[in-house]
This record gives sequence, structure tokens and C-alpha cells, in this order.
Amino acid sequence: MNSSRNFGMKILATSVITLIGTSAMADDIHTALSDATAWADLNLRYESVEQDNALEDASALTLRTRLGFSSGSVNGFSFTAEVEDSRIVLGQDEFTVGPTGFNVGEYSVIADPETTEVDQAFIQYKADNFTAKVGRQVITLDDHRFVGHVGWRQDRQTFDAVSAKYAASENLSLFYSYLYKRNRIFAEAADLDAKDHILHATYTSKIGKFVGYAYLLEIDSDTDNALDTYGVSYDGKTKGENVNWAYGAEFATQSSSSGAGETAMDFDASYLNAYLAASFSGVTAKVDYEILGSDDGQYGFSTPLATLHKFNGWTDQFLGTPAQGLKDLKFSLSGGLAGGKWLLAYHDFTADDSSNGVDDLGSEINVQYTKKFAGKYNFGIKYGTYDAGDIKVDANRFWMWVGTRF
Repeated sequence: MNSSRNFGMKILATSVITLIGTSAMADDIHTALSDATAWADLNLRYESVEQDNALEDASALTLRTRLGFSSGSVNGFSFTAEVEDSRIVLGQDEFTVGPTGFNVGEYSVIADPETTEVDQAFIQYKADNFTAKVGRQVITLDDHRFVGHVGWRQDRQTFDAVSAKYAASENLSLFYSYLYKRNRIFAEAADLDAKDHILHATYTSKIGKFVGYAYLLEIDSDTDNALDTYGVSYDGKTKGENVNWAYGAEFATQSSSSGAGETAMDFDASYLNAYLAASFSGVTAKVDYEILGSDDGQYGFSTPLATLHKFNGWTDQFLGTPAQGLKDLKFSLSGGLAGGKWLLAYHDFTADDSSNGVDDLGSEINVQYTKKFAGKYNFGIKYGTYDAGDIKVDANRFWMWVGTRF
């Protein structure tokens, strides 16, 4: 009888524990769902391209849609998922996307392929000053010059990665990520398996922000390769009685290697950027000088993870740095107008290491106006015109878009 009673008590205790565990799990699921957020992000854009070459002029009307979900946090853990879709609208498809095989060789390039894919899907753990993510995620650092999401394109860049951020103090922030896949902007046609290490440290002081970084990149392929970049930057601001000043500088060194034995190729190049901006009476005037150095005219400094459209002119002439390198002297004015923002910029391009008759790399003018309206909508129009130098051809690009997020 006692043994039967003990067995019954054990069954009862096990049942109670199971119910408690089930109840706790149910509470966790309820918390994760009740505290969840969802969103939709849409962008309808028209883009046209004219180039002085044998290719037909290009035009595209595309709609990009992102639908996302983030759970609430349970014991520091949460989950985020986002799906991205890009579609051609009204049959406006006279453009080329080379890597996907779309209209190859017919039109100028507009890099917005039709695609439906998982844009983000990661588990996050957050506790106090520490945050970690595992899975497909957006990673951007500083001004996107070295690591960005290429968000201008309809299919933005994300990374399959493990990342961690730690706020060591009120002033010091540390970031590390291991990227094992680069999900690039050409649907899945040009994604790359990788073994990339991203290290980044930021220190904020009374005189400005200091950054140090190391980007150790490797494409996971059968060919030996490495692209290692080490750099530092400084950004500061000073408020005056009538003029506010912003200034900064950045320097980096890079080594590139590929192949082995007799086919091995090794190059070294450096990067330099300095800027000065003055804001007064609602207008900001800025001068920016950037050098992507060359190794004796054989190799140009490379930033393959960057949001490249943001730099060196909007007509995208220098998404890949010429072997002669690139010097970009940029003058810009920006301000407000009719509740929106305007920008005017001029670029003068020259080679860092003149060789093989290449020195003048042309010039470019960029104009943009953006405005938010009706609370959650945004509108933009921009234009870029490139005047060729010793290489490339004259080119014009025009964009108009409307978007919303809710």
C-alpha cells in the first residue's frame, strides 16, 4: 500500500511540475506575442539612366515592400523576422541587372532585380549593456563607408552573422561580428559565402568621437584571398555665435592578397578623408576631400561592404575603385525649403596614381530634394550628371520616389 501511495505521490508531483513548467512557457509565449511589434515599409521608385555609349537608355518603375515582426523580450531573448519583395510596376522594365541575367547587354544598369527573400531573421539577446544577435541581420557602422546596408537599392544588403555589442562605459562602445554570408543587392545571384571579422570601437569625449576599426575580410572560396583594413577616425563639432562648425578626419591602411605560389598577387593601399562644414542661417556648406589610394597604378583601395552609392557621386561611376586610385574633392550646400530638405553637390575626380594615360577621372553634379508629408509618407527627387574624363562616358541618372512605413 505504501509503495502504491509513494508512486501516486510521485506521479502527482511530476504532474504539478509539468503544469508549472507548461504554465511558465505559456506565460513566456504570451509575453513574446503581446509585446510584439509588426511593420510594413513600402517604396515606389522611378529611375532612368542615360549613358553616352551603345547601350539603350534605361528606365525602371519598381515597388519594394518589407514586412517585419519583432517579438517581445523573454528573459532577454527576442526574435525578429522580415521579408522583402521587389516588383516591376506597369511593365516598366527597360533596364539591365547583369548578375541575375536580366536583359543583359541591352540597357544601362539599374540594380533593382525582382526578388522575394528573407531580409532579416535573427535571435537577439539583450541584457544591461550587452546585445548579441545570431542570424540574418542589418549591420551598419559609422557613415557606411566600410560597412553598410546599401539601403538606397530596393534589395538592400544584409549579412548572415553572429554579432555582439558591449557598452563598456558611458563613453566606450565595442562591437564585433563574424559574417559568414554577404547577402548582396542582386537577389541571390551574387551572394557570397564569407569568413569576415568586423571589429569596431567608439570612444566619445568632450572634444569629439574617436573610432578605431579592423575589417578582416575573406571570401569563402577555393582561392586563397584576404582583404585586411585597419583604420582610425575623428569627428568633432564646435558651436559659434553665428556659425556652427563640424570637422573630421579618417585614415586607413589596406592589404589585399589573392592566389598562391606563382599566381599570388599582393597589394597595399591607404585611405584618407578630411572634411570641414559650416552651418549658418539654415544652410550648411561643406568641403570634403577623400583619397582611395593606389598601389603603383595596379590596385585601388576597396570597400566591398560599403553603401557605395552614398559616396563618389550618385551616378555610380566608382562602385569599384580604379587601379589608379581615386581622389574626390567634393563641395556641397544643403538646407531647408518648403518643409523639406535640399542638397547640391559638386565632385571633382582625379587619379591618385596617374598611369597609362589616366589622370582626369571627370566631374559630377548631384541635386536632391526630399520631404515628409501626411505624417508617415516621404517623397524625393534627385538627379546626377557625370562628365567623363580620361575613362568612362558621360552619364545622367534621375530618380523620383514616394514611400511610407507603418
